[in-house]
Amino acid sequence: MSSDIRFGRHVVFNLHAHLVFVTKYRRKVLNQKILDDMKNIFQKIATESQVILKEFNGEEDHVHLLIHYPPKVSLAKLVNSLKGVSSRRLRQNWPDLEKSYYQGVLWSPSYFAGSCGGAPLEIVRRYIEAQQTPA
Repeated sequence: MSSDIRFGRHVVFNLHAHLVFVTKYRRKVLNQKILDDMKNIFQKIATESQVILKEFNGEEDHVHLLIHYPPKVSLAKLVNSLKGVSSRRLRQNWPDLEKSYYQGVLWSPSYFAGSCGGAPLEIVRRYIEAQQTPA
């Protein structure tokens, strides 16, 4: 069995998502020290939500996260928490950064979320088609 398979009371799961957050108007406001701080902030939020932050990195105007999450977690709510808390905490930890925010806003309201991991869709489709349907 894959080490990524996790268990809950009534569920066995292996859910991964790739998330991308972009700064408002793609302003180039992030640097390595801020990204390091942001990773710690995201890690704490993820742990509180029973989410595993598998990978994190970014550039001056966007960040990428690879998360492993339980089915009870709503990605939309998790994203809202990650973006809201990180914006607030970064403002506290880096007072000069707020000058770079656009009218007090760090993140664009949009985000990318893509499911990832596991077998390619075509293989899953063929596996389901090949099931022995009872007569």
